[in-house]
Amino acid sequence: MKRTPLYECYNAYPGVKLIDFGGWELPVQFETGILAEHEAVRTRAGLFDVSHMGECMVSGEEAASYLDYLCTNTIGDMQVGQCRYTMMCYPNGTVVDDLLIYRRSDISFLVVMNASNTEKDLAWIMKDNPKADSCPPVIDLSASTVQLALQGPLSVQILSTLVGDCDQIKSFTFRSQCEVGEVMALVSRTGYTGEDGFELYCASDDGPLLWNTLLEAGKDFGLIPCGLGSRDTLRMEAKLPLYGHEISDSITPLEANLGVFVKLEEKDFCGKEALLEQQQTGIPRTLRGIEMLDKAVPRSGYPVFLGEKQIGFVTSGNKSPSLGIFCAYVLIERSPALKFGDVLEVEIHGQRKRAKLVRTPFYKRGTPAAER
Repeated sequence: MKRTPLYECYNAYPGVKLIDFGGWELPVQFETGILAEHEAVRTRAGLFDVSHMGECMVSGEEAASYLDYLCTNTIGDMQVGQCRYTMMCYPNGTVVDDLLIYRRSDISFLVVMNASNTEKDLAWIMKDNPKADSCPPVIDLSASTVQLALQGPLSVQILSTLVGDCDQIKSFTFRSQCEVGEVMALVSRTGYTGEDGFELYCASDDGPLLWNTLLEAGKDFGLIPCGLGSRDTLRMEAKLPLYGHEISDSITPLEANLGVFVKLEEKDFCGKEALLEQQQTGIPRTLRGIEMLDKAVPRSGYPVFLGEKQIGFVTSGNKSPSLGIFCAYVLIERSPALKFGDVLEVEIHGQRKRAKLVRTPFYKRGTPAAER
């Protein structure tokens, strides 16, 4: 299995549990456990090693227009220092991957890709998409880059002990050259947990030092290392999509209710014609939230029924640590007759379990615990 440059750091932790995650040996949890890590990010801060993610640099005079064609969101109008969430689509409108794009300069963009899709994404960007003949220079930075995620309401206070004016980095912006202790890093302010937080990118050789520097800076704030388990429960509560679940090569952004990131009226892009047709003829499926009425865990792939008819399936499901409920996202047939509070059934281990349609996201930052 592949290992990130941080492997030796966390492999030495007592009680750490490592798993095979898409061919990477990564921590699913540390000694404190998933629930404690989840609670730390919601109330204090947690530190994640996400160096398995892929990165590449797309540069040149045509870089902006080329990425504009590949991406559903607009890229050419981005300001230097801005980050933007987007997706790449196949010509049929389904999703190659979802990405974060960083505009480094007028002619240079950092593209952050999902780990399991990095090889496929690079092939799509460089040679497999319909306009690959005009591909500008692309450099794969994945092996030489460490990415850490510092997430939680105290993350700005922690990072401020190392980067005094980090509070000036606004949401979905970044600063390229930050001295974080003795390490030079790119620092951005996005996140995948539903909380405030930062991503820090540095050279792979500097990764262990940056990890230890951040943990030491956060010691008095209750910062703890966190694994993939809590990362998943956190993103699910906040309705942040996971490739292969809420979006995939068989699910379109419109079906996943991500139309805000699809600029159908503003520009041309790969997959636009298919998505326009889907919008005009009727989007057949919709991503909705359910809360289980019968105690059971609705796992990914479980079928969903309305009466005797299967109308869809679970994309992601778990017990919400913040809310104490069993909940899930389901991709189901779109019907104007379905409304919040309506009862569906999820087939779990051969038995039908009742669930009701509810509003999402399940968790919103800043909501008092008493109101959840």
